[in-house]
Amino acid sequence: MREIKVPELAESITEGTISEWLVKEGDHVEKGDPVLELETDKVNVEVNSDYTGVISEFLKQEGDDVEVGDSIATVDENGEASGSEEQAEQKEEAPSEDESKEETKQQASEESTSQDSEEKSSEPKKDPNKEVVATPAARKRARELGIDLNEVQPKDPLGRIRPEDVEYKASQEKQSQQKQQSSSSAKKNEKTDSTSEKTEFEKPVERVKMSRRRQTISKRLVEAQQNAAMLTTFNEIDMTAVMELRKERKDAFEKKHGVKLGFMSFFTKAVVAALKDFPLLNAEIQGDEVVKKNFYDIGMAVSTDEGLVVPVVRDADKIGFAGIESEVGRLSAKARDKKLGLDDLQGGSFTITNGGIFGSLLSTPILNAPQVGILGMHTIQKRPIAMPDDTIKIRPMMYVALSYDHRIVDGKEAVQFLVRVKQLLEDPYDLLLEG
Repeated sequence: MREIKVPELAESITEGTISEWLVKEGDHVEKGDPVLELETDKVNVEVNSDYTGVISEFLKQEGDDVEVGDSIATVDENGEASGSEEQAEQKEEAPSEDESKEETKQQASEESTSQDSEEKSSEPKKDPNKEVVATPAARKRARELGIDLNEVQPKDPLGRIRPEDVEYKASQEKQSQQKQQSSSSAKKNEKTDSTSEKTEFEKPVERVKMSRRRQTISKRLVEAQQNAAMLTTFNEIDMTAVMELRKERKDAFEKKHGVKLGFMSFFTKAVVAALKDFPLLNAEIQGDEVVKKNFYDIGMAVSTDEGLVVPVVRDADKIGFAGIESEVGRLSAKARDKKLGLDDLQGGSFTITNGGIFGSLLSTPILNAPQVGILGMHTIQKRPIAMPDDTIKIRPMMYVALSYDHRIVDGKEAVQFLVRVKQLLEDPYDLLLEG
């Protein structure tokens, strides 16, 4: 008999939750066949069988948390796959002659046992306390306190139990119960330390266990707020020029590159240019050191049914608009299909999140630690704007937000960074030529 164990997944992943078994007990598997899907903090991964044989037993069930090295199933390398359901049903419906005889014997035995039980039940029950040597007062006190006299240790040299012996036994049991309650309470508090206490409701509610990914997201968001001096600065961008440029070039762009010209490529190029001017927003803190990154791997927040993931567009400074749009589309599709790998998610230096696709007008994005900056895009809304010549025009405007870690980024740098992004997007022709 062989055991299938949770393999080494990645340096940063040591545990997961069994999302779904892909085989059943009794199924035949070949070495390398996937047997289950494991949900980790970042992605879902398949665990394969290390052996060829028959799945004998699941040692862990769907929903169980497992760690690297845990045994999750056993494989019989000499076993045969289970027969058809029809054969099993026939065996159940048509018991053999030996089985019929055995059943008859069992019924007879049960009848005999039943008669014996009835005879025994008619006999008077013995009181175990009768054989104990105790004073009448001690017996009375034992009945009042619910104490078994057989468990009372007498102090009398002759072995006679007195009322004080019963009282002492009662006090011991009370102390034991208090210790158990205290221990149970401590375990309960430890279990609910990082979550809110359960509240009972008078009206119907539904309790659903958080997925491992959602637990990790909530934990890291709280850590980001607790461990960073996070502030947010805001500005607004007149999207007229970008929208006109897209309208002018979108058909030719799609025909040439096979992808649509979206807003993300404009914002990514503007962010990269601004990061070059303000490098501390492309850094992170490690101990007492500031690590300035000379690369521009930009994370793109993508919402999925299971929570937010942030795949990374690598070397965004070295690829053009078409390369960025292609990567954004590829990574978004992988996120929706749950096919993102660990290499798709690791190592970003700055993040862009677009709440505007859901209609958000304004928000304060939370840092994607250990990064120290994140840009929030929002919905484009037409608003009356005072122009330089004092006229009023209706313009497509977008609020943008920059959350930053004030430990290494000063307010002046953060504001200037956002202003630089605004300037580049309100005059995007240089960006397009650069790209």
